[in-house]
Amino acid sequence: MRSLFLLALAPTAFVLSGCIARTAADIVTAPVKVASKGVDLATTSQSEADEKRGRELRKREEELGKLERRYEEQLEDCRDGDRNACSEASETYSEIQLILPTIPAEPD
Repeated sequence: MRSLFLLALAPTAFVLSGCIARTAADIVTAPVKVASKGVDLATTSQSEADEKRGRELRKREEELGKLERRYEEQLEDCRDGDRNACSEASETYSEIQLILPTIPAEPD
C-alpha cells in the first residue's frame, strides 16, 4: 500500500516542482515587467508622435479652410457695400495670417 502511495506521489512531485519553478520565475521577473510597462506608458513611440502631428496638422488645415471660406463671403459682402463685413474680413484675414506659417508647404 505504501509503495502504491509513493508511486502515485512521484509524478505529482514532478508536476508541482514545475509549477513552483514557474511561479518563482514569475516572481523574479515581475519587477522587470512592471518597470518596462511603466517605461512604455511614459514614452511615446515615433509612430504615435507622427500620428499626433498629423492630427494637429489636419486640424489646422481644416480651420484654415473654414477661415478662408468665411473670408471670401465677408469680402463679397464688403464689395457689395457692407462696411461691417469689411472690418470682419480684415479680422478674419489676420487670423488666416496667424495660421498659415504653422502649415507646411506642399511639395510641387
